[in-house]
Amino acid sequence: MIEDLVVAFLTRYNYYMAVIIMLIGLYAMIAKSNLIKKVIGLNIFQTAIYLFYISIADVEGGTAPILVPGTDVVYVNPLPHVLILTAIVVGVSITAVAYALAIRIYQSYGTIEEDELLELGSERR
Repeated sequence: MIEDLVVAFLTRYNYYMAVIIMLIGLYAMIAKSNLIKKVIGLNIFQTAIYLFYISIADVEGGTAPILVPGTDVVYVNPLPHVLILTAIVVGVSITAVAYALAIRIYQSYGTIEEDELLELGSERR
């Protein structure tokens, strides 16, 4: 019984690691007040999503999805890999825009701390 649980845990360690990395990124986005640290937390969160999707795509005993006539083999689904490539491009774009916004906020207000920006916003009302 215990051996089965250990085997089940060890064969799915990549899922647990994806969840742990996801929680680290979520913590950084929620708990940190610095906008740059929030963007880094978002990147960590995105990386966990990439790991999770690639882990789902893995098939035990699967081969590359190259069709060979007359063979009956199990193929790995290439769709999640393609989607992750697209997600990486979108993630880099989002990061670039977020950093550009953080720079403009710093140039306009002199700070990138969320608490100070909220105070400045409440003073303007």
